[in-house]
Amino acid sequence: MRLDHRKEKNMKRSKRYKSVKEKIDKSKVYSIDEAVDFLIENAKVKFDESVEVHLRTNIDPKQADQLIRGSVVLPHGIGKEKKVAVFAEGDKAAEAKEAGADLIGGEDLVGKIKQAKQTDFDVSVATPEMMKKLAGIAKILGPKGLMPSPKTDTVTIDIKKAVEQLKKGKINFKNDDSGNVHQMIGKVSFGKDKLKENITAYVQAIRDARPSGVKGEFIKNVVATSTMGVGIKIGL
Repeated sequence: MRLDHRKEKNMKRSKRYKSVKEKIDKSKVYSIDEAVDFLIENAKVKFDESVEVHLRTNIDPKQADQLIRGSVVLPHGIGKEKKVAVFAEGDKAAEAKEAGADLIGGEDLVGKIKQAKQTDFDVSVATPEMMKKLAGIAKILGPKGLMPSPKTDTVTIDIKKAVEQLKKGKINFKNDDSGNVHQMIGKVSFGKDKLKENITAYVQAIRDARPSGVKGEFIKNVVATSTMGVGIKIGL
């Protein structure tokens, strides 16, 4: 019975997906306004769908001078509050608490993560002096993208600012192995204006992070989609 039920749900979803896909003109590159309008109008599922933006770039990810790394504070956040861990001690730990960090600690926190071999946060921040102490859990944090880095301003002496920005909607981005960049930038419930502002800020941040080694065209195309929706090409 359960298998039949899941099969029926998949068939319903497939029909809805196909009907939405048929509305898209494959030969057209949509403006941000048109794309956002389309995503909102065709989000018919019962939950609040996330909106994602995927950029295909012209970088060679095997070249060290062509890697994309950066961060941006989205004007309206992403619709999900991040759980922030801070590796700091003394006054900086107090600063983290004041800024609203969810998890704060020094060697004690490192020890707990090392023993548990798992994490319970979305992003981490550390003071420069704490970085050498994180070496013991680098293999736990690294694969999950949780290792603090100066490139994303998560290794800093200004702990208060870093935590506040992350809580306001700061996101860190980097290319994948194919040279593409993917990011959730909000929820359908944000409405047109907020989604448009978030998309614009995000794409501009990618442009600003253009690696020095890239020659010619940098961003080849931009696609926006919702969780259960179809991809729509956006013109830059």
